[in-house]
Amino acid sequence: MSYASTLPAPEAALPSLAPNEIVPLLIGATVDEVERELVLQTLARCDGNRTRAARVLGLSVRTLRNKIREYSAEGIDVPAHGDNAAA
Repeated sequence: MSYASTLPAPEAALPSLAPNEIVPLLIGATVDEVERELVLQTLARCDGNRTRAARVLGLSVRTLRNKIREYSAEGIDVPAHGDNAAA
């Protein structure tokens, strides 16, 4: 898929999981919880770059911004631009 090329390089370091290995990890979680984790993990992998994360997720930047605002209001720590660069 074309969006894979927009992911940062650490993707190669992650183990490849088959769908039958992923689904059991998701059972018991709500769709909202899975979506939130996907958004947060993608933001972290994109070093907090919202434009790139939105592209990877297939969302508009506005939709991603609204989700981030919602998560922040719930007290969830959202990766900011450059968070991984300082490490």
